[in-house]
Amino acid sequence: MATENDSKPDNWERDALTRLAFAAVNEQRRARRWRIFFTFLFFLYAISVTFLVNPHILDTWIAEDEDIIVGGDKHTALIEIEGAITADSKTNADNIITGLRNAFKDKKTVGVILRINSPGGSPVQSGYIYDEIKRLRKKYPEIPLYAVVVDLCASGGYYIASAADKIYADKASLVGSIGVVLNGFGFVNTLDKLGVERRLYTAGDHKGFLDPFSPENPVEVEHIKKTLSQVHEQFINMVKQGRGERLKYQEHPELFSGLIWTGEQGIELGLVDALGSSSYVARDIFKAEKLVNFTPHNTLVERFAERFGASAGGAVWESLQNMNLK
Repeated sequence: MATENDSKPDNWERDALTRLAFAAVNEQRRARRWRIFFTFLFFLYAISVTFLVNPHILDTWIAEDEDIIVGGDKHTALIEIEGAITADSKTNADNIITGLRNAFKDKKTVGVILRINSPGGSPVQSGYIYDEIKRLRKKYPEIPLYAVVVDLCASGGYYIASAADKIYADKASLVGSIGVVLNGFGFVNTLDKLGVERRLYTAGDHKGFLDPFSPENPVEVEHIKKTLSQVHEQFINMVKQGRGERLKYQEHPELFSGLIWTGEQGIELGLVDALGSSSYVARDIFKAEKLVNFTPHNTLVERFAERFGASAGGAVWESLQNMNLK
């Protein structure tokens, strides 16, 4: 028969284990608190360094995210078109149009620079941006919009640029490529060599056209060529409307062949108005040297993390997610 004294050792061991477990938990919490503390110290230090290097960075970030009037002196608004122009990229029509509207609406904006470094992309997305530029220029006739080419302004990129009042480029920039392309592959014989049987079921005589595993159909090839020609003609007409008599297409019909030219050659052909950079246009043309970037980006915290490295940003985010100060 067990007595009360017999159970005391077991209780003592249980109590000791409980205290050890709670001590370990408390130690983990203390370590987590210190990790969060030092992470935020680094975060604040990085912010301080950023503002010391560029004291106007907050104005730029606010302008990118909020539809408000930026304080201070008059400025030149900047919208960046970087990379391929597609519906699922950061350079889509919705983003660029949002930036343009905010830039024109800001009462401190003297002029707008559309800085382009793009190989082109969707004619639909480019067309949306083109039309919005024309609309905004009618609504705000006192605010000019100039396109500035960085390395490349081709195809859909030039489609957009042609809506600007003027186009500036570097002498070595590449501009043009006024054409339309549709590419693909054909794997018909590949299937035979692999011993694979292709099974394609459609409702409609041409529903499977452009299928890479089926032989080309002359009727379908002719149809797609006509479609591309129509889109090309639309492209040409919009560039003509935008550039007007500056475009020397009568003397140089190859302008619409899909070829590209340097910025220096572009001046001779009427594709470019003058040589110059964004800072040059802001300082010497608009007389408003301060550039405020209205290009929509990620949130302030996300952009900060991008600037200081994925590892540092990831550490801050992980600490915030795991915060437990009980």
